[in-house]
Amino acid sequence: MNVLILNGSPHPHGNTAAAVDEMVKIFAAEGIGTEVCQIGSRNIRGCIACNRCGELGHCVFDDEVNSLSAKFETADGLVVASPVYYASANATLIACLDRLFYSSHFDKTMKVGASIAVARRGGCSATFDELNKYFLISGMPVAASQYWNSVHGRAAGEAALDAEGLQTMRVLARNMTFLMRSIALGKEQFGLPETEPRAFTHFIRDDLR
Repeated sequence: MNVLILNGSPHPHGNTAAAVDEMVKIFAAEGIGTEVCQIGSRNIRGCIACNRCGELGHCVFDDEVNSLSAKFETADGLVVASPVYYASANATLIACLDRLFYSSHFDKTMKVGASIAVARRGGCSATFDELNKYFLISGMPVAASQYWNSVHGRAAGEAALDAEGLQTMRVLARNMTFLMRSIALGKEQFGLPETEPRAFTHFIRDDLR
């Protein structure tokens, strides 16, 4: 089994990396492969809603997003980690996730997702909620821990002082491992849940009387 990890921080050795590294150690001990992709400082533009991905099978902008899509497709789980900026995730990470989830058309059902927010003080829960929405719209179970998945620290290295935050990362990695293994066993015995043709509706109708 393997997990793709996206570090949305522009600092490869910052506090977000410390949170990710704590999970990587547990995954390694559990025999789970990991690949950490540092994207916070990459030049990734936002989605322009051109819908060319429906024709091409990939995003029209050929950057990191398309290479991440191939890795995501083969992964059993996805971890998305971000520093908190104005009670929100890193903008480059959001641009990446918008395009990654929209332009990749493989079935994400039952891939396990987990998000991590890292802040000096506040905004973690808002960022945590923001990141989880990508999983929840895609049929991906979200791994839980003993607390909301957040670590605190401002200057590089301060996350090492957040004993509870780092423990939350370790518990998260163990729970995510258990969930991925359990889903793999369930797929072997029962297969994936039955699907229905997708119904698309909106709230504007021209036949209202």
